[in-house]
Amino acid sequence: MQSLSIHLTSESLLSGGADSSIHIWDLEAVENTTQSCIYHPLGTVRKPSSSHNFGVTELSFYPFDSFAFLSSSYDHFLKIYSTETLEVSASFDLSSVLYSHALSPVADHLLVACATQHPAVRLVDLRSGASAHSLAGHSGAVLSVAWSPHDANILATAGSDGTARLWDIRRSAGCLGLLDLEDSVGTIGNTAMEMSRRTDRCKAHVGVCNGVAWTDDSDHLITTGHDERIRTWSATTGANTLSHFGPTIKNAKLSTLLPLLPPSYLTGPGKQVMFYPNDNEILMFDLLEGSLHKRLKTPGISGAQARGSTRKRNIRNQVASLAWRSGHIELYSAHSDGVIRIWMPRTKEDAELEAEELKDAAGVMDEDKNRKRKREALNEVYRDLTRQKLTFN
Repeated sequence: MQSLSIHLTSESLLSGGADSSIHIWDLEAVENTTQSCIYHPLGTVRKPSSSHNFGVTELSFYPFDSFAFLSSSYDHFLKIYSTETLEVSASFDLSSVLYSHALSPVADHLLVACATQHPAVRLVDLRSGASAHSLAGHSGAVLSVAWSPHDANILATAGSDGTARLWDIRRSAGCLGLLDLEDSVGTIGNTAMEMSRRTDRCKAHVGVCNGVAWTDDSDHLITTGHDERIRTWSATTGANTLSHFGPTIKNAKLSTLLPLLPPSYLTGPGKQVMFYPNDNEILMFDLLEGSLHKRLKTPGISGAQARGSTRKRNIRNQVASLAWRSGHIELYSAHSDGVIRIWMPRTKEDAELEAEELKDAAGVMDEDKNRKRKREALNEVYRDLTRQKLTFN
């Protein structure tokens, strides 16, 4: 399993696999048993007429219409499907490996930003069915793209050259500036000449930068890289906020690796959290402070199993993609073993039940200790009696 996407209505889930399969699921249609909840796919994209030839890299619902979705693949194609028939409505050959794509959630320009093996960001116009134009600037493959949630013309990109760039698609020059890991003050908004002097040496990460995402209020950007760092940036100034997420971060994927940012209204201002797919586990961080809140480990997988027999990372256990179901506070994770898992927070009732179970277990343990103490006392009396020498006259 490579990619997940949940529609804004929170009723439908898309999943795409490394075997090029695409399934659609109704999250309201669940078969409950005494021990588990079972979901069955509503439909599957037919092979080979409509499916991709290689693995699916990203899936996304059309923001304003649940009856259409997009998929990108290593086979160079961006495709639009009907969710009702699961047939291809349009197909675009970008002549390069497609790592990810993005549609603006607020725009009416219908431009799909595509991150490909080519160093230029491709913008595909769904209205005309052609590539509108390209944004040149990266010196290597573009691995991740993300539109601003509030500005329809601002785009963030990340590439294998280690840079993360901000673009205004209305400008002829395009690039607004680069994020610099050594800059904690900010440069975006300075004069074009000052920016141009910095662009050649600005790096967001030491090595490949393979993920970029916005917070839903557009105040911050988050990037991930092969230097095994997560960085948080001010979207207003481009300053590195210097949040430190510790030494536990792992990132060696040659493809896109995106953190998941739940809606900020769930946690309140200044307390937003982030979920990060960290090999075989999911890490929950405070977004601004970088402190680790929780580790979500795949049930039934030990540390030794995660590393494999050779003590190397076991790719069969890796978390490949994360998706959030807003209305139900549910986290969905896609794993490379082909399993989709659902994570939910503990409720107050769950905590009370667990405390009651612990209390009962403690009572049983106390009772066992009392029994053991009495048994030992009787044994000691018996031993004392057997050690005495008895004489009968």
